[in-house]
Amino acid sequence: MTVNRQLSILEPSIGSDWTTEPEADLGEVFTKRWVVEFILDLVGYMPAKDLAAHTIIEPSCGTGAFLVPIVERLVASCRLHGRDIAETGGAVRAFDLRQANAVLARKAVLAELGESGIERDLAETLAAGWVDVGDFLLIDHEHAMADFVVGNPPYIRLEGVPTALSDAYRRACPTMRGRSDIYVGFFEAGLDMLRPGGALSFICADRWMHNQYGATLRELITSRYSVDAVITMHDVAAFEDEVSAYPAITVVRNEKQGIAHVVDASKAFDEKDASTITRWMIDRRPGTPKSATFEACRLGTWFKGRELWPSGSPSQLALLADLERRFPPLEDPSTGTRVGIGVATGCDEVYITTDACLVEKDRLLPLLLAGDLAGGQPAWSGRYLVNPWNGDGLVDLTTYPELRRYLEAHESRLRARHTARKRPDRWYRTIDAVDPTLRSRPKLLLPDLKAAAHPVLDEGGYYPHHNLYYVISDTWDLEVLGGIVLSDIANLFVGAYCVKMRGGCYRFQAQYLRRICVPGMSEIGETTRGELRAAFRSRDRGAATKAACGAYGIDPTVFPVGHPSLS
Repeated sequence: MTVNRQLSILEPSIGSDWTTEPEADLGEVFTKRWVVEFILDLVGYMPAKDLAAHTIIEPSCGTGAFLVPIVERLVASCRLHGRDIAETGGAVRAFDLRQANAVLARKAVLAELGESGIERDLAETLAAGWVDVGDFLLIDHEHAMADFVVGNPPYIRLEGVPTALSDAYRRACPTMRGRSDIYVGFFEAGLDMLRPGGALSFICADRWMHNQYGATLRELITSRYSVDAVITMHDVAAFEDEVSAYPAITVVRNEKQGIAHVVDASKAFDEKDASTITRWMIDRRPGTPKSATFEACRLGTWFKGRELWPSGSPSQLALLADLERRFPPLEDPSTGTRVGIGVATGCDEVYITTDACLVEKDRLLPLLLAGDLAGGQPAWSGRYLVNPWNGDGLVDLTTYPELRRYLEAHESRLRARHTARKRPDRWYRTIDAVDPTLRSRPKLLLPDLKAAAHPVLDEGGYYPHHNLYYVISDTWDLEVLGGIVLSDIANLFVGAYCVKMRGGCYRFQAQYLRRICVPGMSEIGETTRGELRAAFRSRDRGAATKAACGAYGIDPTVFPVGHPSLS
């Protein structure tokens, strides 16, 4: 094993002064002992294994919260397996940015070795070899050198470090995209160090699972590794100091994806519960452990690709995984079903009017806004879209003198928009082109911000504004599909993937609507179709949910366990 202890790309100009200042905020949050023991158990770092023959990495060791239990277990393993502790120089590798932390970590290791009866000179040699000062993300590590990577990586947004250092991190760790947090890079670097069959487990904020900056990391994990466990611990007192970090313990293995374990821990979750979860996972105990302090389940697989990983209770995630396995997504080329958004103008004050005589009649499109759907049916407010598009693109203004006069009266305002500055010759375009066929098509319309899905059928005749999303299909009876979208099953999909807003509102945006999986129209019996249609017409969400359970093959007495819209 070789580790380059020289930070080859971390020069003083990049920010080493910033990292060594005692007052610098390096995102240090120290982990409680029982949580550390839990993580070590989960990855299988136990004395019963010949730990001297394995390598464990702690990439951000701080003052030794993980190191001390690691050393304790290593010593116990050596004694159990007849190993000489002097031969374990390559069994542990720990890193920290701060010299002061490394000194304290070595002292903690020395104390643990001393209590175990290891003579002083040997203990000092081991401690010095096990703990390095350096930036884990910028050290040239050997690929596939470790069997275990564990820790609590620092919580620092990239914009919180000097620009040159941030750029260096991004070059070293391509998964650190957008407004990433540094812990994303720790995942990438740690995973690269895993040997086949090796395991990584970190406790850190779970935001990367549910937002855009984690997309590349999610893709890396689901394409090359396996998610063994996600244990959500948002309210658990897992750290020495109180922090608002939304933490989760994640266990990722360098092997083909198999069963995934999902646990949602409550505030009262403690070391006894951790022991129960460990036995259930490690021993592959059948069934699901029951407790008032956590909910747990096994999933047959994990969610694929770079898309957001869903959030929710374990029972909800189990149901989602099952439905995604059995049914295709709502947007499906084979059925001509498509999800889209209404027109964004870039200047509603100019492009939206109530004057039916403002310009040529065929340049006015009746426009539906979110407020027009409040009653469950289109209630047009008399607004029109001033439409500069036809089927071939932007119209020639010389052929529409009234439209030309109107737009030229607002030309300076329209030219100031970003879309016009990019294409000055097309200064009068709306941000989005207008699809002339969409107005006449039957479509389900959904307002963006709602506590639950609010699909409304436009039989054809209106064009949607950009605060409305639409669903069109070549094969679906849209009232039947509307019943499914109205149901709590559809809400479960959207709620699991979307970003929640204040007041509990969901974002019914195209990216989340596309995550809804649906049975084929031909797979739904005529009776169930009638029930869905009737529920949609009467706006009866409970009836829609019951009928949708029949369409999906779900026991309506079980669904949905703890679904937000029913709690």
